[in-house]
Amino acid sequence: MDNEGKFNIKEILEWVYCIVIAVVLALLVRYFIGTPTIVQQPSMRPTLEPGQRLILNRTIRTFHGTPKRGDIVTFEAPSNSHVLETEANLENPIAEYNHNINNIFSKFRYYILEIGKDSYIKRVIGLPGEHVKIENGKVYINGEELKEDYLKPDVVTEDADGAFIDITVPENAIYVLGDNRGQSTDSRRFGCIPLERLESKVWIRFWPLNLFGKVK
Repeated sequence: MDNEGKFNIKEILEWVYCIVIAVVLALLVRYFIGTPTIVQQPSMRPTLEPGQRLILNRTIRTFHGTPKRGDIVTFEAPSNSHVLETEANLENPIAEYNHNINNIFSKFRYYILEIGKDSYIKRVIGLPGEHVKIENGKVYINGEELKEDYLKPDVVTEDADGAFIDITVPENAIYVLGDNRGQSTDSRRFGCIPLERLESKVWIRFWPLNLFGKVK
């Protein structure tokens, strides 16, 4: 092989090496720092509309943070999105996660590449240790009515045929609801979300451009 051929192979290998490094860095940033996403469902209307594009802040997962009440977060969708009242464990009202992911390649595919993985966007309502009760179309935290200025004036919070409408949030878990209470599958139906299943906090809406800015 002449010197020119050797040079070409070396150059190709250098390019391959650079591409691999770039892909790895992009995946690390996406998993640990932030990533864009598109709103798919109407459960957060009017705050978030389907088709809007967001930047998610994933440092809350990286540093094992606890969100504040009112934060809009994303989390891994539970295995069972509607627990029947006869099957609900109200002593430990935690959402079910039964994914069977055993080997490192499956974990990489599911958690890093997020292939076959579903996520929900909801608003944090109840924090660890708090008593959450839904009654007469309103949400009560530790016996006091929760003021929810982000909802439309005519929105009421019904039980949504859910089993988890009068519970105490376990430690290391949160209670979440969609702003569009009539069209949201949330903690009323599947229970509280373990903090370890939390993926990110919604940070910025960058599309449409006329709504560009921090999401509240």
